[in-house]
This record gives sequence, structure tokens and C-alpha cells, in this order.
Amino acid sequence: MTELSYRTGFTRTNIEHALRAAGKDPSAVEPADLALLEDFHTLGRLATTQLAKLVGVTRQDRVLDAGTGIGGTARFLASEYECSVTGVDLTEEYCDTARWLNESTGLADRINIIHGDVLDLPVADGSFDVIFSQHVQMNIPDKLTLYAEACRVLTPGGRLAMWDITGNADALIYPLPWADDPAQSHLATNADLRSAVEAAGLRIEHWDNLTTPTRDIMRNVPAQPPGRLGLHVFVRDFPVKVANLVRGFAEGWLEVVQVVASRPTGVEA
Repeated sequence: MTELSYRTGFTRTNIEHALRAAGKDPSAVEPADLALLEDFHTLGRLATTQLAKLVGVTRQDRVLDAGTGIGGTARFLASEYECSVTGVDLTEEYCDTARWLNESTGLADRINIIHGDVLDLPVADGSFDVIFSQHVQMNIPDKLTLYAEACRVLTPGGRLAMWDITGNADALIYPLPWADDPAQSHLATNADLRSAVEAAGLRIEHWDNLTTPTRDIMRNVPAQPPGRLGLHVFVRDFPVKVANLVRGFAEGWLEVVQVVASRPTGVEA
């Protein structure tokens, strides 16, 4: 995954302008005010809320948000569950924006943002009870290392919560939310993704294909006019990317899966 895929130089500036236009003070924002623009994955906050309930996040959990983007999932978990969250992202511009928004929402004391690579996490073995990974692996060709790192930094019995897109890479139309062209995309099939998770030493607890309900919800998105707050504020060509994503679901090129996997208690870091 390359930083250049997401860096624009205007992420924070555009969000500040959008917040002011919506009548919000960028220096003192309620976490709920950001819900429409901070979750850069399919179905946004709805998907994250369901995944958090499924994986059973608690206040005592140490959570890693791998590929945190501008920190939406990290802030949601810190606010709703009052847990400690570490966010890691390769795009420094996103990390800087995440830190600013953490301060603006009063959540900086619960969230640590690290500029780093999910293939080489700068954290100790067994550091986390839960890892969230939402729409990250599509940019990463080395999926075995990705999930081996997740296994390494989880405590024995710790859980990996995934919300991911799989499908037929040869049929895609670009740009898409995770890639402007085929060189940036490393989409796996459903079977290959599952194999990579298991080969890394993780045990699958839940694997649900939610393509049909996701398609039904998403099919009306391109027709809706954008509001003042939304991902279009800082994501280039967002309407076109969403339209291509919806077409992929509709024509069967893309699927979406909700997954929970765990590190077996007998696996040594």
C-alpha cells in the first residue's frame, strides 16, 4: 500500500472548510458530527458498529485500528466503548489529520496514532486484545505477512475483526475507493483471503458474506446528492469511485465479507 494512493495535501484543510460550512467549530467537534466523513469503507459507521458488537469490544480491551485512515474507527471505539485505541496508517497526512480530530473531539487521551506500516507494526508482541482491519488488504499483495503481523501482536485468544472486499480483480472498472488503477489494487478472491488468514495462524470464528444486503443499501448511494459532510470532502473523485464500487457489487465482480478470527491460545508470538 503506497502513501501516494491517498495523499492529496488538502485532507485537513478540506475537512476544516466543510465543518465550518456545516456550522461546526473545527477546534471543538462532537464525535457524532464526524460520522459521515470519517469512515472510509463500505457502509461506513453502520458496518463498524455491527463489527464492534460482533467482536465483543469492551472497555478493558486494548484495540489496534490497522489502517486507521483519518481515525474514524478509533474515535468511534474510544467514544462508545471508552477503550484504549492505537491507530496505525501508512499515509502521514491521514495520521496528522487523525491526531487533530482526536484533539478536537476530546479523545486524544484514549487514542495513540502511529505513522507506520501494517506489514511491520512498530509494536510489541501480544500488545492488543482486538484488531480492526476494514478495507485495508485490497492495497496489500503480501496478505500472509499482513495477517501474520496481526497474529503476532494479538494476545493469545485475541480477536481480529475484518470488514473487507473480495472479488474478481480482472473485471474491475477504475477508479475505485481503494485504487485509482490496477497497479494499486491487490484484490483477493473470497477463498484466497480466507486461506491467507488461516495460513497466518489465525482461527476463523465467523465468516459471513454480506454482499446482498450491502448491494441493496449501496445501490441508491450514487443518486443521492452529497451533503456538506461526507467522504467526498477529502477523497478525490469520490462519486465516480462509489459508482464503480456499486456497479461491481451489482454485476457480481465484488463481494463483501464480515469476519472475526482469533489467535489460538497455543500459538507463541
